[in-house]
Amino acid sequence: FRQIDKVLLPKDFLRLRMTGVFASEMSAAAGTMWLDVKKRDWSDVMLNACHLTRQQMPALFEGSDITGTLLPEVASAWGMPAVPVVAGGGDNAAGAVGVGMIDAGQAMLSLGTSGVYFAVSDGFLSKPESAVHSFCHALPERWHLMSVMLSAASCLDWAAKLTGQENVPALIAAAQQADEHADSIWFLPYLSGERTPHNNPQAKGVFFGLTHQHGPAELARAVLEGVGYALADGMDVVHACGVKPASVTLIGGGARSEYWRQMLSDISGLQLDYRTGGDVGPALGAARLAQIAVNKQTPLADVLPQLPLEQAHYPDAQRHAVYQQRRETFRRLYQQLLPLMS
Repeated sequence: FRQIDKVLLPKDFLRLRMTGVFASEMSAAAGTMWLDVKKRDWSDVMLNACHLTRQQMPALFEGSDITGTLLPEVASAWGMPAVPVVAGGGDNAAGAVGVGMIDAGQAMLSLGTSGVYFAVSDGFLSKPESAVHSFCHALPERWHLMSVMLSAASCLDWAAKLTGQENVPALIAAAQQADEHADSIWFLPYLSGERTPHNNPQAKGVFFGLTHQHGPAELARAVLEGVGYALADGMDVVHACGVKPASVTLIGGGARSEYWRQMLSDISGLQLDYRTGGDVGPALGAARLAQIAVNKQTPLADVLPQLPLEQAHYPDAQRHAVYQQRRETFRRLYQQLLPLMS
């Protein structure tokens, strides 16, 4: 490390080339493990552990701060004026800003390749033993907790190929045709190991309970349920930190299925709100952070409204009770198979 001059994250290197300024922002810096997330400052303890100094770290900004302006030669090459360059945010924090998740008690569930549950708090909260991520939000005086599931919608892509389905919508259509035998099969969706709540890179995917009565439809249904149970496990440990959202906003490609959205509501026991435009959350969030930076007098509520509600899903009490019982078996399966996974 003696050869290091400055430590920069990828987007901060681009910022350096654009502005000549060594700068980073809180939400991304929180993921380096060099940041004291509670104090929103570099941690001397962690820097010392890596034989680094503050002089090697970039200046820290909030996501809605201006960090510099375009260098004259860059502005000239791009044919634009020397506009301000704003700090920005990490992908999940910027996505949350894009969909209006900025106040304590708000939460969103992103169903992409991985599954991310993001909950906003007005103070630092932590539960490291359950692999809950505790980060700074991209706006001042806000933090967020995250549960990260490594294989969420990617399990659906995998299962579609496994069962010979043309694509994920075909897989979900097949799942809706599953008969009563689907209730006797479980799927552990740990195809890439698992982060929250197990923090176990050796965790494995498993089908349990297969019989001659099970076909592609039942396998498809089991995959949708299994991903739902794993997401609910992560959501529960976030809530155990003290965050209790009244409803959860759904975003991501996996959220397009009305059938799966309702299943996830029934499994979690939470109201799930599907909002128009959630797929462009991170890009929209970055643009909104820039808007805040150059309009400091504008109230945040005017700049950061929640996206329009397309459909609200409410849990069915009877189905939730059934899913709770099945989820207990899901959890027991993981614990029983854990010694065989390493």
